[in-house]
Amino acid sequence: MASTLRKITMAVLAPMMAIGATVGLASAPASAAVWSSCDQWANTSLNGYTLYNNIWGSGAGSQCIWANSGTNWGVNANHPNTGGIKSYPNSKKVINKSITSLGSLSSSYNVSVPSSGAYNTSYDIWDTDYDYEIMLWVNKTGAVGPLGSSQGNVTLGGHTWTVYKGTNGANEVFSFVRTSNSSSGTVNILPILKWIKDTKGWFGNETIGDVQFGFEITSSSGGLNFTANNLTVSSS
Repeated sequence: MASTLRKITMAVLAPMMAIGATVGLASAPASAAVWSSCDQWANTSLNGYTLYNNIWGSGAGSQCIWANSGTNWGVNANHPNTGGIKSYPNSKKVINKSITSLGSLSSSYNVSVPSSGAYNTSYDIWDTDYDYEIMLWVNKTGAVGPLGSSQGNVTLGGHTWTVYKGTNGANEVFSFVRTSNSSSGTVNILPILKWIKDTKGWFGNETIGDVQFGFEITSSSGGLNFTANNLTVSSS
């Protein structure tokens, strides 16, 4: 159920950093980090990755992001127990290659997530024109669900997923929800893209722009910690 809005806001609404004063009330981790911020649209680049605090939904509470590196980061988020996505803190790796020109595209993840709240841990993959959004949910908790209708199960990229197909009015959304929760593993992303393109014909030879990975948070009342212990994206 991710929206193009949260991607556009980083480019269009970056001047609204002052708003962070109203939402940036959570505390950064006690241990020293290379970078931390409680600003709504806080972002920085580290080790080839771009990190975003990205509090984009209505009715959001406070959230602070910290990073030891581009591949080790996290947030403390305190969003109210109400419906609707409040934020998608994430790290982004830019690919900018067409599907047929990619020899490989994969990612390894290791996360620590709370047992309460409502959220999903997901990859968010976009073409350069933002016409198509491919989400890969590796775990979920609480009252959250993907956009669209179920297309059945498929085993791809080293995991078994339930596939959903829908639209948010701005772009097509293909969501792959892992049939059981996982906190660590490796996803071979390229076969998933080829399956959408070649087997289903849902899009053509798109140029993949961004591979994002983060936590799509609906509620985290009381303040909950979400940590990417290690997240790497590689391509050739």
